[in-house]
Amino acid sequence: MTGSQNQPREFDAIRGGDVPPSLGAVLGGVEGVKQRLASSDIETRVTALSRALSYGDAGLNLVIKALDDNSAKVRKVAVRLLKDIDNSQVKAALKEYKFWTGFEKYYDIPRNHATTFANRKVIEFDPNIGITDTVDTAYALRVVPESNYYTKSVLNGVDKLQIISQSPLASEIEALVFGFWYTTSLKNYTFQPVMDVLLKNNDKFTNVKALFLGDDWQSLPLGYCNLSYILFAYPQLETLKVRNNCDRYDYLSNYAVGLEFCPIRHEKLKTLIIEGSNIVYDVFEEICKLELPALEYLELWMGKNPYLSEYGISEFISIFYNIFPKLKYLGLRNYDHEYPDNIAFAIANSPICKNLVELDISIGKMTDEGGHALLECAAVRQLDTLNISHNCLSDEVVKKLNQLDIEVISEMQKPYRYWSTYE
Repeated sequence: MTGSQNQPREFDAIRGGDVPPSLGAVLGGVEGVKQRLASSDIETRVTALSRALSYGDAGLNLVIKALDDNSAKVRKVAVRLLKDIDNSQVKAALKEYKFWTGFEKYYDIPRNHATTFANRKVIEFDPNIGITDTVDTAYALRVVPESNYYTKSVLNGVDKLQIISQSPLASEIEALVFGFWYTTSLKNYTFQPVMDVLLKNNDKFTNVKALFLGDDWQSLPLGYCNLSYILFAYPQLETLKVRNNCDRYDYLSNYAVGLEFCPIRHEKLKTLIIEGSNIVYDVFEEICKLELPALEYLELWMGKNPYLSEYGISEFISIFYNIFPKLKYLGLRNYDHEYPDNIAFAIANSPICKNLVELDISIGKMTDEGGHALLECAAVRQLDTLNISHNCLSDEVVKKLNQLDIEVISEMQKPYRYWSTYE
């Protein structure tokens, strides 16, 4: 870049504040753009941003930085300016901005195994072939469901994990996916035996950044244990996804080994997903005690939990707002409650949307009452994306929500009835 980038131009900022004084000194070049981008006025920031690219690399860096602006309008302008630039730094920044756009999203009980996970392709691990590719790949260690009944010779999840841990490429594996991890005997149906092997071999899986537990949805239980031990053993982990179905067996206490966390601090976890038919109230409380300063994506499937009243949801949302300062995506999905608008009411009375890029409250029974609460919430207009699909909103309310200056995902609205992933 030449020295001309610091010469004042017609749109440059004026030293002396947001409103130019008559005798103010012109603050030229990229410094003028910086000052305007620091303005409290959104339109001033938008104007400066639209001119920033005139200043080469320095201006480009300012546009990239604007992806973190607290105004959805400024962020949208930044995305528009960057999307057609063929630059590795720009592509990486846009990918990071909404890294979850490539995640597989479910709007019903998943019937098939995942094909992608954490923006990586899923490959079934074959012990006879071994590890062949580790870049952007997640290896699945699954047990064929039929083997639970017909054979004892099939390798279980523990066996496969022990085999893969001995591979010379174990230290290059980026992600692991676990389906059923047991075969014929229910006495080992909990995840504990697999977790023991993971803990023992954490010095071999040094590049694992993503774990998916429970990539199966069948009639047999997916029992868990205290998953904070995994967080402790894998400080490099960025994504943890768990599929839960143990609530179906709550009446058999010996089989209802539930998901559990204990208080722990993890510096790098960016994504926490717990999906399924239900999350017990205790798990919400335990998540609130985790210290996850890097967390950007939190998705919780809420199910039929009778204890999550509007007050309870509001309390948790307030805690999320205070303890997860980098949170960009909040998904409170599959809410099948007697009072289906509780989530919308809680969101409307919370400041959480001020920091979010995307709010996902899909797969519920939200009615027009909840929709009106969202319409009246000014903070909702700070979002980039609002996902209200698979609810029970009228065409009129959907139309009004789509008129907001944000992206609204609203397909598959149905008349109010008892429907959700339980059907």
